Amino acid sequence: MNRLYGKEDDESLKVTAKDCLINFGTTFESEIITHAESVFVYTSKGHRILDWTSGQMSCLIGHGHKEVVQTITEHAANLDHLFSGMISPPVVRLAQKLTEVLPEGLDRAMFLSTGGESNEAAIKLAKTFTGKFEIVGLGMSWHGMTSTALGAQYQSGRKGHGPPMPGNHMLPVPDAYRSIFRNTDGSYDWQTELNYGWSLIDRASCGSLAAVIMEPILSSGGMLTLPPGYMKAMKAHCEKRGMLLIVDEAQTGLGRCGDLFAFQHEGVVPHILTLSKTLGNGLPLSAVVTSHAIEKSCRERGYLFYTTHINDPLPASVGLKVLEIVLRDGLVERSRQMGGKLHAGLQRLKSRYGCIGDVRGRGLMAGVELVLDRQTKEPALELGSRLSQKLMELGLSASLAAVSSFAGILRIAPPLVTTEEQLELGLSILEEGFRTTQGTKPLYGAERPVPLKATRL
Repeated sequence: MNRLYGKEDDESLKVTAKDCLINFGTTFESEIITHAESVFVYTSKGHRILDWTSGQMSCLIGHGHKEVVQTITEHAANLDHLFSGMISPPVVRLAQKLTEVLPEGLDRAMFLSTGGESNEAAIKLAKTFTGKFEIVGLGMSWHGMTSTALGAQYQSGRKGHGPPMPGNHMLPVPDAYRSIFRNTDGSYDWQTELNYGWSLIDRASCGSLAAVIMEPILSSGGMLTLPPGYMKAMKAHCEKRGMLLIVDEAQTGLGRCGDLFAFQHEGVVPHILTLSKTLGNGLPLSAVVTSHAIEKSCRERGYLFYTTHINDPLPASVGLKVLEIVLRDGLVERSRQMGGKLHAGLQRLKSRYGCIGDVRGRGLMAGVELVLDRQTKEPALELGSRLSQKLMELGLSASLAAVSSFAGILRIAPPLVTTEEQLELGLSILEEGFRTTQGTKPLYGAERPVPLKATRL
């Protein structure tokens, strides 16, 4: 099959991009990407890069999956976009299939375009249902760029554009590696930290607490994995105050973490669930799912979230196909198995390089935190930027360091269709990147890693 874009004039494109594109808060990569296929992306110069961020943490089953391509082609030709009040087979069937695989209490769905949009809709549902307006988020969270979602987000994006949506409160970030809340044996005391956070919110609240919104793994916060029991305790805090629990599974949904939905790992069912990135495999598709009771109450109270692309048939058809493939091909179990191998490989790297302070995550979702010193835990942001650049040169995208606050942590999320050989290739490139980047603090003696060229596919 011929590639859509052949040899491009990189320098001309870069000049045009500089002249014509709005910078949205990032640094653009230096190479022009002209092709993406399976678990790889390719530059205009033919450089092959193993995509361990699944695009923007979205291409769950790889780039250009043949069944997804066929679904898009068929619906682009026959059923693409409709008046928002019309319903179509793929929308109804996706809602049916999604609610079938979710537990009771997540019974009704609607489909939007982005994660921020779905969180906006979910928060509005919570406010409408409870009749209250205060929203609680976690420190280092990321929920989107629209005003209400951004108001509950604390990783970045809050400055430079006036006051955020009123009525937002922040709980301490559940960071087992860095938290100052410790038991006498040095272990993370998240219960005291969480209770203390709520005591502050209770003092600050004007008496209108509506909902908590949280991620099962705070990806943009540094792949911070909630400690066992945390989500259950959070739901109890919500119910004590007459609040709803919203779980944002933009990145963790559909098997990424070794469960079909990450909230199932703790056996906790949220009042509202949002999905996005992985559901569309890179296409703009998101979902809001809630209970019959919440939907009925909000409908009766005049809930309105009427958008141009709500329940569009083409993206819904893709979501239905992605869910079908994940279930049919056993990709949830595959994520658990391959995730075990990934984390074992990353732990081995930690034993070999003193700049790695922590390895965390679950399934095929992992974070590697870089530090200047393991005792002080001072972040190694500059090292992270250099390492990220070296890995790209070697053929691995395993960091989203274009945003400076992400630079000290490798955020790894390979497609679930990654083979063992491709996983080993990625780990060998990581080893080579750490070996050849100054400041990684090798801990090994005479033993040397096998050069990368001897391990490549």
